[in-house]
Amino acid sequence: MSYKKNCDERETVILDSVNEGVFTVDQEWRITTFNAAAERITGISRKDAIGSRCCDVFRADICEKSCALRRTMTSGLPVVNATAHIINRQGERIPIRISTALLKDNKCRVIGGVETFQDLTQVEQLRKELYGRYTFEDIVGRSPAMMRLFEVLPLVAESGSTVLIEGPSGTGKELFARAIHHLSPRKDKPFVAVNCAALPDTLLESELFGYKAGAFTDAKRDKPGRFSLADGGTIFLDEIGDVSPALQVRLLRVLQERTIEPLGAVKPAAVDVRVIAATNRVLLDEVRAGRFREDLFYRIRVVRLELPELRKRREDIPLLVERLVTKFNGLHGKSIAGVSDDVLAQLMEYDYPGNVRELENIIEQAFVLCRGGMIEMIHLPPELRPSTGRGSEGSQPMRLDAVEKMVISEALRRNGGSRKRTSGELGIDVSTLFRKIRQLGIELPEKDGRGLRRQ
Repeated sequence: MSYKKNCDERETVILDSVNEGVFTVDQEWRITTFNAAAERITGISRKDAIGSRCCDVFRADICEKSCALRRTMTSGLPVVNATAHIINRQGERIPIRISTALLKDNKCRVIGGVETFQDLTQVEQLRKELYGRYTFEDIVGRSPAMMRLFEVLPLVAESGSTVLIEGPSGTGKELFARAIHHLSPRKDKPFVAVNCAALPDTLLESELFGYKAGAFTDAKRDKPGRFSLADGGTIFLDEIGDVSPALQVRLLRVLQERTIEPLGAVKPAAVDVRVIAATNRVLLDEVRAGRFREDLFYRIRVVRLELPELRKRREDIPLLVERLVTKFNGLHGKSIAGVSDDVLAQLMEYDYPGNVRELENIIEQAFVLCRGGMIEMIHLPPELRPSTGRGSEGSQPMRLDAVEKMVISEALRRNGGSRKRTSGELGIDVSTLFRKIRQLGIELPEKDGRGLRRQ
């Protein structure tokens, strides 16, 4: 027994010295080994991982349909350098590279499988810097609303259907559009974005469809339009709700016939373009008011995604702040550790009329004013400082424990009081959640949802 214990300890030391994540499973897909690198990449402790099913730990995009380890266990053949994304404990999507093999005992009997995986975050960041391609993992969130979007986004990307993204300004509509494009079969073709509200009607028409030499006085040579430039790829029509009725007719014809007709052209030209449209208006209301064509509405609304306001997903704010601090440290060449508890509490309380874009501006301003160390209240814009108030005179920011209580209480209500589901959503251990409930005096919903009971 002592010899076996020594061998197990030696194996653990060896595995923990490896820079790649390593885990093993038995034939029931329960994790039996989980090294230190796997803990670091996933944010999940060895204690929590061992004994759990691997799909519950990794929540990878390939778990259900094309699990690499399952292929190996079924065929006996290893998988080398497959790519996937996992969701870590913080709710972030992490790109990884995977290799798998069978796990055998000393009599060559198959007793499970082994998988190694490498964090490709730095590689992805370099790729983005080189090519400007932003994808799924750039969208931050662990709120229920965001998790629902994460679930459907790969399916939407694969479909090739026209997409309508609705949401207030600053919610990240273009980021979602780019993610759809770069998850789709068209990812190696152009992504062309057009802000339909930024140009007058006449200019927008020539910008979208192009023109031929001689079409008007200053047309010295042919100019391809954005639809032509996006051929084979994706065109993103931002703020489509601002397009005039006359131009709506032309867009409808493009979607129906898959052809464009540049100004001055004799005949139309075929284009192969996927259309993703976005608006900060409620487009159905615009249709009912007679400001937007009903037939065009149903052409672009094949798939509809609704992006939530930031105030409706406050539990994502700490994660967004952390991501923005990392981003601006790189851009400004600083090493700011993060934000103080008071600042985080104030950020959690604010309503963000400008949504994620406003939060980004707030953090960037704080970076300009903060010389190092920690972002404090003095670095925030005046309207966020308690001294200026936003409401009743002398209002103060929520204490951090109050913020924590609010986030946990809301999560418990969404999950019907289930501590297991709530801990999974929040990315914390059940034991930690239980302790927080007691410390903060949180009330749990009754099973029938009609009343409250004290834990």
